[in-house]
Amino acid sequence: MATTNPIDWTERLRGWARELGFASLGVADLDAAAHAEAADRLARWLDDGFHGEMDYMARHAALRARPDALVPGTVRAVMVSLDYAPEDPAWLEQAWATLADGERAYVSRYALGRDYHKVVRARLSRLAQRLQAEIGPFGWRAFCDSAPVMEVELARRAGLGWRGKHTLLLSREGGSVRFLGTLYTDLPLPADAPVDEHCGRCTACLDACPTRAIVAPYRLDARRCIAYLTIEAAGAIPVEFREAIGNRIYGCDDCQLACPWNKYAAAASLPDFASRNRLDAASLVELFAWDRATFESRMEGSAIRRIGHERWLRNLAVALGNAPASPQVLAALRSREHDASPLVAEHVRWALGRHGAGAPVAAAVPPPSAGVP
Repeated sequence: MATTNPIDWTERLRGWARELGFASLGVADLDAAAHAEAADRLARWLDDGFHGEMDYMARHAALRARPDALVPGTVRAVMVSLDYAPEDPAWLEQAWATLADGERAYVSRYALGRDYHKVVRARLSRLAQRLQAEIGPFGWRAFCDSAPVMEVELARRAGLGWRGKHTLLLSREGGSVRFLGTLYTDLPLPADAPVDEHCGRCTACLDACPTRAIVAPYRLDARRCIAYLTIEAAGAIPVEFREAIGNRIYGCDDCQLACPWNKYAAAASLPDFASRNRLDAASLVELFAWDRATFESRMEGSAIRRIGHERWLRNLAVALGNAPASPQVLAALRSREHDASPLVAEHVRWALGRHGAGAPVAAAVPPPSAGVP
């Protein structure tokens, strides 16, 4: 072994992490008491039904509370962050401009390029392998939003930032426009200290949410969240939220766009997250014309591909219903008025009804927000 000092290991990891493009690295102690407190908050969130159709959140809650149960022998979590903001310094203004243009599609900035799950996990694995080549074998497993891991909580405890009122991790250096990665390990690395919170009395994220999904500071009702409705929810989008969705066809960034700390967000250090397929400028009509083969081909290697063509069309139909009326919009909707998918056809009929070209139809599938006060 080149070194046996855990402090030296951590410093080497920080340097290698920077070389791999990561913005920051910290180490979280998996203190049982602290993890139990976070697990209690998760349990209350689940009891309130705020997870909607995300049943896996409830099924794997125990593993989130016990890292050593998910990966035996785990004693630390090495946490990393990776910037993904667009390269243009005016990206915030451009994002707001796209949201204001009802003819264009809005895709959450994190999904414009390659699938972040694969990018972050691959680089995190390279980081672990590099240390292993230096000090010899040790136990590790890399994650990026791919397993029952409390990533934001662990990143907070590793000193990478604090939990914002929108529930995302915030840092003074990069705001919240960062992916998080987790490396569970059996190495007894020295743990970093959490940083102070800096949200104060600001409520910009709560005020900006189109569907009021942030029901209180640090409390997100996923059933009302546009990111959940356009990505996680498999059935009909509840009618009461469709108008508020606007032209957001995959995810929602409003709480981040409104956050003052994101003025300091750094541009992505990797080319992987640059926009592909003109997703930062495409028209709704253009994207609605994609058939299944085109969708699967264009979305190869993208996080968007996992929602499938049917939900892609469902989301676009809602956005077209909110778009300014035009012959092009009406023609696009008419082209799928009798789509083979009942889900798509229902949303198209709703959209046509919004333009006075048919009677609005209530969702045939019970909405995931049923019973929400």
